[in-house]
Amino acid sequence: MAKISPEFKKRGVKVIAVSVDPMDSHKGWINDINETQKTTMNYPIIADPDKKVATLYDMIHPNAIDNMTVRSVFIIGPDKKVKLTLTYPASCGRNFDELLRVIDSLQLTSKYKVATPANWKDGEDCIITPAVGDAEAQQLFPKGFKTVKPYLRYTPQPNR
Repeated sequence: MAKISPEFKKRGVKVIAVSVDPMDSHKGWINDINETQKTTMNYPIIADPDKKVATLYDMIHPNAIDNMTVRSVFIIGPDKKVKLTLTYPASCGRNFDELLRVIDSLQLTSKYKVATPANWKDGEDCIITPAVGDAEAQQLFPKGFKTVKPYLRYTPQPNR
C-alpha cells in the first residue's frame, strides 16, 4: 500500500489501517514491511488489540485464527457512506490494482450517469445507466453511444 500511496493521493483518497496488534508491536512489523517490501509506511494505523473495531465491523475473516491480521477493506465515499467492503482470506494477498480500479469506477460513476462493466479499466467504454433516455444520452454523451439492447448502451468514458 505504501508503495502506491501516490496513486491513492492522486485520486483524493486517504488510506488508514486497523491492526489487532497493540501499538508497541507496530514498530516491529512496520520495520519488517519497510525492509521486505522496500518501502516506507506512510499512512496511519489504528491499534485495536481488544478487537473492538475489528469485531464491530466484521473485519476478520470468519475462518481466521484469533490473532490473525485484519483482512478487510472498506472504501468510504466523501458522503461518509460505505461504497465497498471486501474481506480477503489470510491466504490471499490483497489486490491493490483492483482497489484503484474500483475507486476510479466509483469516482467516475458519481459524476456521470454511467456504470462500468466487469473488468473495466480507466479509459475504456462505460455503460449509460438505464434511467437515461436516448434523447438525454445524446446531450450528455456528445461522443455518441452504441446501443446493444435498450438497457445496454456503451459510450466512451465521459471524462476522457
